[in-house]
Amino acid sequence: MSHKSTLSSRVSGLFNIRREEVIPVLLSGAFFFCVLTALMLLRPARDALGMQRGIEAVRWLFVGTAVVTLLANPVFGWLVSRFRRVQFIACTYAFFALSLVGFFLLLVAAPSAVGTTSGEVFYIWFSVFNLFATMLFWALMADRFALEQSKRFFALIAVGGTLGAIFGPWLASMLARPLGTPALLLVSAGFLILAMILAWTVAHSQGSSKGSQTVATNPEDHSVIGGSAWEGLKAVFRSPYLLGIAGYVILMSIVATFLYFTRLQMVAALGQDVDTRTAMFARIDMLTQIATLVLQAVFAGKLMKRFGVHITLTLLPLTVALGFIGLAMVGTLAMLISFDAAFKAIQRAITRPARETLYTVTSREDKYKSKAFIDTFGYRSGDVAGAQVEGALGRLGMGLAALTSVAVPLALVWAALGYWLGRKQQSIARQTASADAAPASPPDRSPISAATF
Repeated sequence: MSHKSTLSSRVSGLFNIRREEVIPVLLSGAFFFCVLTALMLLRPARDALGMQRGIEAVRWLFVGTAVVTLLANPVFGWLVSRFRRVQFIACTYAFFALSLVGFFLLLVAAPSAVGTTSGEVFYIWFSVFNLFATMLFWALMADRFALEQSKRFFALIAVGGTLGAIFGPWLASMLARPLGTPALLLVSAGFLILAMILAWTVAHSQGSSKGSQTVATNPEDHSVIGGSAWEGLKAVFRSPYLLGIAGYVILMSIVATFLYFTRLQMVAALGQDVDTRTAMFARIDMLTQIATLVLQAVFAGKLMKRFGVHITLTLLPLTVALGFIGLAMVGTLAMLISFDAAFKAIQRAITRPARETLYTVTSREDKYKSKAFIDTFGYRSGDVAGAQVEGALGRLGMGLAALTSVAVPLALVWAALGYWLGRKQQSIARQTASADAAPASPPDRSPISAATF
């Protein structure tokens, strides 16, 4: 055996990847790197701009974002119904890239027009951009890899996103002075174009591996999915499994919003200067990404493979319960930063890859349409609910203790739902495997159709 073959075998063994899977996984990681770099170049400025009219205004920006995502879903559903997979992915990323160019032209040609209102428009636009960009990436991953593979290397693929989330803020700090802040929008648009190219490469390079376990060679991969633009929404309410995923996402979003507004209030207490707030948000993001990278590199993949998706999905809710109890007892900025970093690190390194494996047992239509509805409008609905509950508690003069009394029970319900989803995924996978082994029969619409239940 040659030295090159030995090295390849060691790398494959270390990361639990077969030799024929290495290239697809690397391409997928590079794809996620470009997406997260594009997002994180702009995220600290988004948070700082959104606070210009105060924290109460941010709560209404959440409502605006939820409305925009609801309006965007049928448009995305129409794209999925009318175009092949690579085409509607390219259309979505191209739209956001062109939007960035539009914001750049506004900043350069009419800087006097940029104010509080335009900052709020950018906040809502970025929030929608953030959800759709990451949703599309994970939808393609769930479509291209099987359940067994997703457990082995979704966490590893997510490392590419974490590296992008670290690289994005660093690149922004390096380019902001010599090029100016508006130029960062063009840099972000460039990374989106690279992501679009890599999406095409991922879809086609894996499809060429016929006979391997890298990807199933399904003739539907290059066909139009079809159906109604609203089919994703209807499918969610027909399937208890998809409804459970939606519930999991909404509960996660609610408690994440509790934590988000607690962070905004503590950072707001530091002063009114936008640059100071941006720097603090950037430092929190950097700490979070480093913690995420450590978890992804050391624990994430092993946890899902050894303990299963059902156990993995309970880790973040239990962390939230303990974190809010600790925050109520020690309400300092240092405690908040530690809790915030732990929450986001576990969410991105462990929970997100585990949650995305849930879609590997769904139909292709549900992977894009239902997932788009759940990951965008469902997520933002949780944001709105969390923001309004947190605001109501604040207006009543209640502090962290009251917020904790709401967050902890929600976290326990969230944990129970995550456990059920993981078990249900196993059941669906077994039913699908049995159906594949049985003699051919007229196909059902989906392995998780309402008839299954």
